Amino acid sequence: MSFELPKLGYDYDSLEPYIDARTMEIHYTKHHAAYTTNLNNAIQGTDMEGKSIEELMAGISKLPVAVRNNGGGFYNHNLFWTVMGYCNGEGPEGELLKAINDSFGSFDNFKDAFTKAAATRFGSGWAWLVKQGDSLVVSSTPNQDNPLMDVAEVQGTPILGLDVWEHAYYLKYQNKRPDYIESFFKVINWDEVAKRFKG
Repeated sequence: MSFELPKLGYDYDSLEPYIDARTMEIHYTKHHAAYTTNLNNAIQGTDMEGKSIEELMAGISKLPVAVRNNGGGFYNHNLFWTVMGYCNGEGPEGELLKAINDSFGSFDNFKDAFTKAAATRFGSGWAWLVKQGDSLVVSSTPNQDNPLMDVAEVQGTPILGLDVWEHAYYLKYQNKRPDYIESFFKVINWDEVAKRFKG
């Protein structure tokens, strides 16, 4: 069984002006597609075929680096596209908001922690909101690593992720990563994040 590039739930220009259409198109059709192809090539003809992406991530320390890099890229982008949608900056509600307030003190405190994680990740990587039991933590990972991996410093179930590789924002924001991070909060699909929180 091979992994397939999932369909986007919106058009390339749906997140304008915050995420530009050209970046979306290149990011999805070139970067995500390449991770998908390279992951399939890496597992073809091995006992890794037939395993879910989550199973691969859980035992990544024992697998080839090509699976770590491309499997991470495949999983991370699958999550990334679904936790975005045009929402006019509306925030979380209900159980998710309560969990954020319980874990961070307030939504603003969470936003500050997430922004710092994304802004201070040196080089390429991701910032995450991670579920650990009933609580939430913020973390970041290098390259295409994620909190599902057994090598991650902070492990758990990621429910929100932000790609801070330059390919995710350079056409529009150049070296202004903080501006890109701020714009991301305008397009978070909090309903999807809440679904992931409920599991």
